[in-house]
Amino acid sequence: MAESSADDPSISIIVPVKNMAGTIRDLLDSLMNLDYDREKLEIIVVDGNSTDGTREIVEEYPVVLVEEEGRGLNAARNTGIRWSTGEIVAFTDGDCVVPPDWARSIAKNFSDPSVGFVGGLVEGYNKDDFLSTYMDETFFQAKPGFRWRKETTDLALLQFPAGCNMAFSRHALEKINFFDERIYYGFDDLDPVEQLGSRGFRIVLDPEVFVWHRHRTSLRGLLKQHFNYGRGGALLIVYKRASRLARWFTTYLFSTTFAISLTVLMVATGIILNHPLPIQFISGTGLAAFMLVMAFYVRTAVRTRSLRKLILYPMLDFTRGLFFTLGGLTQLFRTIIGEGSRAQKESFKGDEG
Repeated sequence: MAESSADDPSISIIVPVKNMAGTIRDLLDSLMNLDYDREKLEIIVVDGNSTDGTREIVEEYPVVLVEEEGRGLNAARNTGIRWSTGEIVAFTDGDCVVPPDWARSIAKNFSDPSVGFVGGLVEGYNKDDFLSTYMDETFFQAKPGFRWRKETTDLALLQFPAGCNMAFSRHALEKINFFDERIYYGFDDLDPVEQLGSRGFRIVLDPEVFVWHRHRTSLRGLLKQHFNYGRGGALLIVYKRASRLARWFTTYLFSTTFAISLTVLMVATGIILNHPLPIQFISGTGLAAFMLVMAFYVRTAVRTRSLRKLILYPMLDFTRGLFFTLGGLTQLFRTIIGEGSRAQKESFKGDEG
């Protein structure tokens, strides 16, 4: 065990969980083995009404177990913050495993008081599963993609931190009023990081701060996850339209919606006119895009001696992107319909008055 210091900051580790009986024990065992002064470490598990025995497993460990006060991950995170006392507030998930030096690696980054956030890498721990390996190797990253330590005040595309491996100074979190509970599908963990950067706090991305994560191992689960990420992006457009994240997602959503609409239009035109040219054009364009993405995976395919990755990885990228877009469009549609219904009800009440 590394030597502790009286100057080590206190750390609160918050773990939002719901129905994670199959993985929570592995996480808690790893947290019990953290190389950090126990008197300066508290672990708070926030349960979202689990029904699979998660709570019973958590109660076997010397941690604080509380019930989520609200809906969604951000509500759970805020509940944990309110129960916590640490100078540093760290987050991981119930399907992760942390290495012994995780807390210490986080703490050393906060020696500079201007640092408000520290994010690290995420790696799948199921090395024998194809989809889990894909999520570690994909060009279309849904997890941190940086490889060198970086200090900044701006988030960069393909270098986003992940909610299952992040930490904030309590002082910084208080400046932004914690997590926005209106964002509850995806991007929920990125919004506060962007806010901290805009307020001048340093954002540290450190590859030495890492966790192992149980990635999705079914195609259905993977696509549902990215559909929900898209829904979260749409909520950013609704509630955080001035943010850089919202502008990025708006650009993505507009571009991919245009591409999908053009594809459908060209195919429909070819069928209606009984002419192959529109379909040939869109097929050629799609093939060129596919070949371009394939080029990014040549090195991976050669390194791992797996030719199927050269074909299947681009297919998975395009499919995930499609569901990401569909999630965003679905949420925008629901929001517009919901706002319209509320306005109609308010108008009706006004007429009654």
